[in-house]
Amino acid sequence: MKTVIVDYKAGNVQSVLFALERLGVQATVTANAEEIQSADKVIFPGVGEASSAMRALKAHNLDQLLPTLTQPFLGVCLGMQLLCLHSEEGDTDMLGIIPVPVKRFDVAMKVPHMGWNTVTSLKSDLFTGIQEEEYAYFVHSFYAPVTQFTIAQSAYPEPFSAALQYKNFYAVQFHAEKSGAPGAQILQNFLNL
Repeated sequence: MKTVIVDYKAGNVQSVLFALERLGVQATVTANAEEIQSADKVIFPGVGEASSAMRALKAHNLDQLLPTLTQPFLGVCLGMQLLCLHSEEGDTDMLGIIPVPVKRFDVAMKVPHMGWNTVTSLKSDLFTGIQEEEYAYFVHSFYAPVTQFTIAQSAYPEPFSAALQYKNFYAVQFHAEKSGAPGAQILQNFLNL
């Protein structure tokens, strides 16, 4: 099985690479279109700011490539938000794969939302073996609201999408690679899809 981590200089690539190595998986880190297209599984990590991440994707024509992929695809943190329609962060048009907006947490809330939070309402094979109310590690100031594409929820304090799914595109707002045993199980479940 060929697993690729999309490298667009905005990802938490090393942490994801190490998490996969702990599962016995040697992943390829690349922005090469042919390598990404030929992968069995694609992981799309992300940290940072939406508009600069979109510029980096466009610089490698990845904004055109990624929506065409048909293999199992996993967005992580900013990688999840980039799959959505539009972000309030910098008024940025995103990849538009998952038809959901990305909003900023209420100004009354301390942002970023950082630390361990429970994940509930699990609705996907991505969460096989994961218990309701399991903890995951979050760091984010923007969120996707709960919609028909939500496959897991968290709250800060209002419910938001902790994970999304649309066709072959899966995405988690939390850092699975930093979420201990449950995060490792989620990555393994993705590799098993």
